[in-house]
Amino acid sequence: MKEAFDVAIVGAGPAGISAACVLADAGIKTIVLERGEYPGAKNVSGGVLYGHDLARIIPDYVERNCPIERNIVESRIWYLSRDAGYSLGYRDSIFATDRKHNAFTVSRAKFDRWYAEQARQKGALVVPGTVVVDLLRSERGDVTGVLTGREDGEVRAKVTLLADGINSPLAALTGFRSEPKPEEVALAVKEVIELPAEVIEQRFGVSSGDGVTTEVLGAIAGGMDSVGIIYTNRSSISLGLGANLADFADYKLKPYELLEAFKEHPMVAPLIADGRPLEYVAHWLTEGGYDAIPELYGDGYLIAGDSAMLFNGLHREGNNLAMASGKMAAETIIEALSRNDVSRTGLAGYGKKLADSYILKDLKKYRKLGGFFYHHKELFDQLPRLATSAGREMITVNGVSKKEKQKIISRNFRRGMPVLKLLRLLWQGWRAVK
Repeated sequence: MKEAFDVAIVGAGPAGISAACVLADAGIKTIVLERGEYPGAKNVSGGVLYGHDLARIIPDYVERNCPIERNIVESRIWYLSRDAGYSLGYRDSIFATDRKHNAFTVSRAKFDRWYAEQARQKGALVVPGTVVVDLLRSERGDVTGVLTGREDGEVRAKVTLLADGINSPLAALTGFRSEPKPEEVALAVKEVIELPAEVIEQRFGVSSGDGVTTEVLGAIAGGMDSVGIIYTNRSSISLGLGANLADFADYKLKPYELLEAFKEHPMVAPLIADGRPLEYVAHWLTEGGYDAIPELYGDGYLIAGDSAMLFNGLHREGNNLAMASGKMAAETIIEALSRNDVSRTGLAGYGKKLADSYILKDLKKYRKLGGFFYHHKELFDQLPRLATSAGREMITVNGVSKKEKQKIISRNFRRGMPVLKLLRLLWQGWRAVK
């Protein structure tokens, strides 16, 4: 494959394909190299996409038959102890009308394949089943393309965009990004459970085509820094759980056993009852936040999406950050090629675009949050246990006055978590998100 391109993109996920679409629209000769059998074959996420960034790349994505599972009209947050929990939800009719497709669920295998086809139709060359094993460099060290595992596998390019995910095979080999530390990564497992569409709609209280997302916090992973998800698809439910990789190493817990326990929780079990498991997958999530972001560009290359550690853990936003960063990378490349300057200086506009966008503004805002969760395990064991015992006490009608119940709750909290410790925890949490 000794052929020269303007741009070589490594990875056919949301970041890489977004860049390919923008570049192809501008007439830039672009190749996308994907190690999977087809785009989406190896790509995994919770399954929620946001329409805003997709529409900026393909405005008529709905008319182009984007494989949308369900339009999200309600978002829920649960805070669970091991056998009880709180639920907070927000539903708004605007997300079924004026802001329809603000968020929607997809199957990544279907969506990524569809998205790559849009790039191909625009003129990009998408080559699956191809592993990039190294970067090509000039005598000065500038990136001048990639080396694939194929025979005669050199692909020369003026600019290379690295968008092959958090567990990039190129990371350690090329040094473009240091290996993430265990505390900067979460290991997530997800099971897709088949249920009839009408059963899902009844259990979640939605109309045909509408859906609900549920983000789950608390004591769901043996006291580890963790989060769970429950997302509705057309005829299935995505149920997932992720925890800090360093915690997995310390706690010696098995992710599939935690997922099975999560499925048996009294708030989860009724939603998936009589469902048939279709799929079980595992993947990494970038949890390092702002301080884990590597050098995003250099002589002849840029980095986007999960490869660049662009993931907003609090809001579970990753795919939209990938799309937006891929678009910005492509716009920067177009400008650089027009000036015939693909040096680090010529590509520096990418850093400014990201800094001026919601991506880095949000990640900078929450830069302390990951460390706050990691160092305060009481949020995932002690506090949910105390909180749900308080709810249980207040709801139980047993002849005890409410004033006495308040005293009981206060006494239990003081024993389980002294007032000063609780106030300090609240204050540190506020500082981590303000």
